[in-house]
Formats: sequence, structure tokens, C-alpha cells
Amino acid sequence: MQLVSKKFKKTLSVVALVLILAMVLGTVASALTGCGAAGKTDNTKIRVAALKGATTIGIVNLIADTELGDPSLDLEFTMYTQGSDVMAAMVAGTVDIGLVPSNVAAVMNNKVEGGVSVIDINTLGVLNCLSGDEAIKTVADLSGKTVYMTGQGATPEYTVRYLLQENGVTDCDIQFKSEPTEIVSIFAADPNAVAILPQPFVTAALAQTEGLKIAFSLDDEWAKVNTDSKIVTGVTVVSNKFLKEHKAAVDAFIDAHKESADKAVNDVETTAKLVVSQGIIAKEPLAVKAIPNCNVVCISGSQIKENLAGYLKVLFEQDPKSVGGSLPGDDFYYEG
Repeated sequence: MQLVSKKFKKTLSVVALVLILAMVLGTVASALTGCGAAGKTDNTKIRVAALKGATTIGIVNLIADTELGDPSLDLEFTMYTQGSDVMAAMVAGTVDIGLVPSNVAAVMNNKVEGGVSVIDINTLGVLNCLSGDEAIKTVADLSGKTVYMTGQGATPEYTVRYLLQENGVTDCDIQFKSEPTEIVSIFAADPNAVAILPQPFVTAALAQTEGLKIAFSLDDEWAKVNTDSKIVTGVTVVSNKFLKEHKAAVDAFIDAHKESADKAVNDVETTAKLVVSQGIIAKEPLAVKAIPNCNVVCISGSQIKENLAGYLKVLFEQDPKSVGGSLPGDDFYYEG
């Protein structure tokens, strides 16, 4: 019995040693893993605000991954209908990252405590001139015409007025409508009417009105008169307070956004389903046609300032209030 007891004690000692070693190794592994996770996501929830429009198309795949329980990032998405609503949420401190119109980002920089930084450009130009009138091919051809559009007091108006100014057009009568659907109704009565619309409403109008065509892209017209910048429809911003405390998480979000935007461009069928489920576009066939024309991107790093600063300068010259009264400084553009 004594021999058995010694063997038993020896066995217990070995087992105890193995268990202790396993615990030590587990603790070290856990610590290393934890450091790696903190380095990537900082183990913090990121509250993201997005708009029901073109600026959110590039992120719908990331939203879907999050809803399926993707553990790589702890994200919480809220959808809004107006950029001003996103701004209000960030001012209140209930949102960390927001996808907003480019000029709203500049305004937010003055409104949000501590300011905001642009971490990527999510949408380039989405405006097109539509008409059944074959004579209209450039901005210069809008002389003497009545042009219907939405976006009074916002970037569409300032963009169009700048292009008219640069082309010497002083007699174009701009008539603003509150909703793009109103303009689609005008085309139903007169296909030769002239309008400037954003995607995806351009695709919707073309599908509903026989003889209607894209007369020109405002991106192309912009490139003729301004080689220093591009039209930037939407950007992604982060509150500087959150960026300072969770830089690794923000960097991880940018990487995830890039993957999502790439999938939006390369897997249109899947993205179309998600766009419809998020209420951005009404029907899948329309979404499939519209997405390739929505200029979805995820431009980050030094290219943010290269593309955005010149555009904001144009808006400022049109109306300083459009960007919050003053142009943002270099620290507004996050390079990583």
C-alpha cells in the first residue's frame, strides 16, 4: 500500500506540474493574443453612422459581415437619412465614425468637440446631366436652358454653379426640386427636359423614360476646368477623441472598409441584394445597374488630401458656409 501511495503521489505531482505548465503557457498565449487583438482593434466597440444613399454602398458588405457575427471588429451600425442627423449624433457623442457628404465633414470639424478627421473618401462624383435633347453635350450647352436638380444649398448646387461659372454660362435657369422623383416625373412629360441628378436616380430615370440619355458626366466636365482635384461626394470621418484613444481600431476599420468597397465593385450581384435590404435602392435589378456607376471607392492615406482639399476650396469660394465658414487644416486629413 505504501508503494502504491508513493506512485500515486508521484502521479499527482506530474499531473500537477503539467497543469501548472499548461496554465502558465495559456496565460502567456492569452496575453500575446490579447496584445495582438488590442494592436488591431483595441477591443472596443466602434459606433458607425451611415446614410441611406450612395455613400453607404461601399460599406454594406461590412455591415452584412457584422450582422453574421464577424469577430474581427466590434461594430455597431445605425442608418440615417440626412447628413445633418449623422452630424448631430457625433456632436452628441453617440457615434464614433460617420459616412457623410464631403462638405458636412468640414462643417462637423467645427461642430464636434475636438474636431474630426477624414479617414477615407468613400464616394467620388455621382452627378450626371440627363436629357433627350441631342444638342446638349457639355456644360456650355446649358446656356439659355432651364435645368432641374436637387441639392439646393448643398454640394450639388455649388458644384453645378462652379462649372457654369468656369464655362462662362450666366443665363442658365436652375430650378430646384425637393426630391429626385419629382424630376423623373418631369421627364415622363417631356423627355427633352434637362436635369442634373445623382446616382442611383440617374439609372432609375433612364429605365423609366424612353429616349432619355446621359448628356454628360459632371466628373468629366470638372476635369476640363480643374486638374487639381476631383468631385468628392462622400467621406468617412472619425471623432478626434476616439481616434486618439483607439487609433489601432480606426486603422483596422479602414482596412475592413477597403475590403467591403472592393467587394461592392467586384461582386455587384451580392452587393445589390444588400443595398436593397438596407433600403438604399428599391429593387435588385436597378441596384445591379446603378452600383457600377456610383463611383464607390475607399481612398485613404495621403491621397485623401490630394483629392479632397481642392474640392473643399471650390465649395468655400462658392459659399464659405458650405464648409463651416473656414477651410480645415492639414490635421483634418488622416494619413494613418
